[in-house]
Amino acid sequence: MVTLIDNTVQIQKQRSLETKSVGFVPTMGNLHSGHISLLKQALTDHQVVYLSIFVNPKQFGPKEDFERYPRTLEADMALINKAAEDFPNSEIIVYAPKSALEVFPVGLKQTISVQGLSSVLEGAIRPGHFDGMSTVVWRLFDIIRPNTAYFGLKDFQQYHVVKQMVKDLSMPIKIQGMPIIREESGLALSSRNQYLTPEQKKASLILFNTLNEIKKLIQSGTNPKSFIHKALKDPNWNYLEIRDTDTFSENINHSKNLTILAVYQMGSTRLLDNMQVEV
Repeated sequence: MVTLIDNTVQIQKQRSLETKSVGFVPTMGNLHSGHISLLKQALTDHQVVYLSIFVNPKQFGPKEDFERYPRTLEADMALINKAAEDFPNSEIIVYAPKSALEVFPVGLKQTISVQGLSSVLEGAIRPGHFDGMSTVVWRLFDIIRPNTAYFGLKDFQQYHVVKQMVKDLSMPIKIQGMPIIREESGLALSSRNQYLTPEQKKASLILFNTLNEIKKLIQSGTNPKSFIHKALKDPNWNYLEIRDTDTFSENINHSKNLTILAVYQMGSTRLLDNMQVEV
């Protein structure tokens, strides 16, 4: 069964009636197979799952695409109802706030900032982005009070920021990272892929292919530093870095698991991806 709720008072009342453990999938809507993979895992783990659809204004910069970010609630609900068919005994509650005031009421002045993690890579390029993301996730966690929350590992830095926030605030929530879902070509699924022209979509495989090449170099025992240096001569790379998978530290001398993180600028669209490799 799928229930759509558009206001916070009702969602909190619904949550207060739950007696079973609750899974939670926070999204900004415009759902694709990646989001549905999170929902299906949550439904596998929990009989009751909440999924939020909210385009958070706090995590968009002044020159970013908040206004043009696709709002596709009808299509999103169709995908959710289709996924629900495989879980006839489960309950899905969709929280789609009718306005930002449902999530951020007048007078709410709290901002959540995870120091350190929020100011590098994506945080350096998009100042304030992770504060906005952390604040809305904190707020959604406060409203939904889930037992487990599911996040796609395509946004790997976001995953680490949320995990650290939950630890810092002693929130009794398990953060479950889920594998990247890719198109057959290797391109990571993203709502922003729809902005790409057919030519740009084909050219964007430079991102996946570069990550894959760096992974192969690491697995063969070759230091990829010179390869990365050469790749970065292309000014369309926002960044191309390697971090420790578990700690997100840039000190990787003794790391057993690495994550290669990158953003490639394809026209006006920033394509974000990462690839993990065991040393």
